[in-house]
Amino acid sequence: MAKYMILIYGDAEQWDAMTDEQWKAHNAGHAAFVAKAGARFLDGQQLEPAPVATSLRADASGRVHTTDGPFLETKEGLGGYYLLEAADLDEVLELAGLLPELNYAHSGLEIRPVVERG
Repeated sequence: MAKYMILIYGDAEQWDAMTDEQWKAHNAGHAAFVAKAGARFLDGQQLEPAPVATSLRADASGRVHTTDGPFLETKEGLGGYYLLEAADLDEVLELAGLLPELNYAHSGLEIRPVVERG
């Protein structure tokens, strides 16, 4: 079994504009995803909005600098993640198809295998 990270991206302004009813349906979609994933679900959390992030970068001399917010300017920010254990990418793709972010034009998913060493 391999581990896969599903990264959830979206436009924070669009999320902020959602009604209580839309949030209820959205959260129900996530609950259905977790239920379907079952034991394959290892972890998942919603993240604070991108402006709350702190980025660290080293300059050419090796000094580390911190900045508020995400490093890159982008309309879509990382909003959450799921960590799954699955037999293969096809299994993860099937599960990811349940996530409500795929119903909105302003959001999307990125799936990456986790590198396991040792």
